[in-house]
Amino acid sequence: MTGKYARHNAFLRLVSGNGAPLRSESRYSLLPSKEMIIGRDPSCQIVLDAMMYRMVSRRHAVVRPLSSSPDNKFSWLICDLNSANGTYLNGQRLQGCQELHSGDRIALGTDGPQFVFEHEHISQATIMTRPAAPLPSAGAFSGQSKSDSVSFTQLFPIISTGKDLTRKAYLVPGILTVVFVVLMFATVGQPQANQVIVASYIAFAAYYFVYQLCGKQKPWWVLLSVALGTALILKSPFLDLFIFIFRGILPGSLPSAQDSITFTELLVRMFFGAGLMEELLKAIPVLAALIIGILLPSPWRERIGIWEPLDGILLGTASAVGFTLLETLGQYVPVITQNVAQQAGVGTGQLVGLQLLIPRILGSVAGHMAYSGYLGYFIGLAVLKPRLIWQILPIGYVSAAALHALWNATGSINALLLVIVGVLSYAFLMAAILKARALSPTRSQNFATRFLGPK
Repeated sequence: MTGKYARHNAFLRLVSGNGAPLRSESRYSLLPSKEMIIGRDPSCQIVLDAMMYRMVSRRHAVVRPLSSSPDNKFSWLICDLNSANGTYLNGQRLQGCQELHSGDRIALGTDGPQFVFEHEHISQATIMTRPAAPLPSAGAFSGQSKSDSVSFTQLFPIISTGKDLTRKAYLVPGILTVVFVVLMFATVGQPQANQVIVASYIAFAAYYFVYQLCGKQKPWWVLLSVALGTALILKSPFLDLFIFIFRGILPGSLPSAQDSITFTELLVRMFFGAGLMEELLKAIPVLAALIIGILLPSPWRERIGIWEPLDGILLGTASAVGFTLLETLGQYVPVITQNVAQQAGVGTGQLVGLQLLIPRILGSVAGHMAYSGYLGYFIGLAVLKPRLIWQILPIGYVSAAALHALWNATGSINALLLVIVGVLSYAFLMAAILKARALSPTRSQNFATRFLGPK
C-alpha cells in the first residue's frame, strides 16, 4: 500500500529562564490533537519549577492546535491565561491569542523562562516495506552523531541572540565605552572637551549602577528629560529666586573663607543654603513628572509618572546627574582650573581640573544622587500611601537636606568624617532601593534579581 501522509514536528524548546541552568528535559513536543498548558500547577502539560520560576503563574499560558486545513497542515496558537506577569511573544505583550511561526520566542513575564517554537511540516510517500534499520555505529554508543552536528546559529551566535544582547549582555554600556574611548582619542589637546566626555561617561556609569540596583525599567528619554530639566532650572532665573529665599531670607548664607564660625553655625547654614535649597530644586522635575503622569492616559502615565518608590528613586537620581554635571563642569572645575592656571600655568591648571573632576563626579553616588534618590523614595512612597503624604514628604525632605548639609559641613573639617558621612549617605540610598524593591507592586518583574539575586 502506498500513499501520502503528513508528519508534523512541532515542539517548544526551553532556551533560558532567569539565569537558571537548563535541564535535559528542555524540549516539549506538541501534538495536533492536544493543547499544552504551561505553568507551575502539576496538572499542566508543561510544568515549570515553582521555586526556580516564581514569576510564572500556576496556569500561565496555553498552546492550542488549530483545525487542520485541506492540505493537511496544522498550526498552533499561543494564548495567555490571564497570568499575573503576562506572556510575551517576540518581545511584545500578548493580548488574547496569536498564531505561532517557527522561530517565535515566547517569554513568561518580562524576565521569566523563554521558549522557542519550532515547527516542521513534511509530506512524503510511504511504502509497504521498509528497509531494515541499520545497526547503530560505534559513534552512536559514544554520544556522537547528533551531538556533533553544528547549526548555523551556533557558528554565528550573533544572529540568534536578538534582544538578549541588550537585555542580558550589557551591550549598551559596552557601546558607550567604545564611543567614550574613540571620543577621548579624537579630542586629544582639547582639555574642555576631554572634561565633558570624562564627566559624562563617569556620570552614566554611576547612574547605570543605581539603575541596575533598582531593577525597574524606565524609558531613557524620561530620565534624560528630568536631568535636562534640572540643568535648565540651574541656568534660569529660578535659581536667583531660590538663592534669595534660602540664603537671603532664611539663615542659609554660605560663609566665605575669611569667616570664623563654629561647626554648629556652619551646619545650620548648610542645612538651609545647600540642603533645603538644592534638594527642593532637584525635586522640581521629579514632581513635574509625577503631575504629568497623573494627567496622561495609560500607558504613558506609567512610563512617565511616579507610581511607586522605585520610580521616585530613578527620577531623583537622574535629576541629581543633571545637577552634578552642570555644577561641576559649569562652576566648580572651571573656577579651580582658572585659579591654579594663574599661579602655576595653564597646563597645571588643566591637569588639576581633570584630577578634581573624576572624584567629584564619582562622589555623586554618595552625594547628590544619594540625597535626591532618597528624597525620590519618599515621593514614591507618598504616592503609594496618599493619606500619609504630609507625614512622609517632610521626613524625606528634611532627611535628605540633613545628609546634604552634613556632607558640606564636614568637608572642610576632617577627611575621616567626610568618609563616614559619604558611606552613611550611600547606605541610606541603598537601603531605600532595597525597601522600594520590597514594596514594589511590580516586584515579580524586577530585573535586579539578575544583578544581586532575589530580594
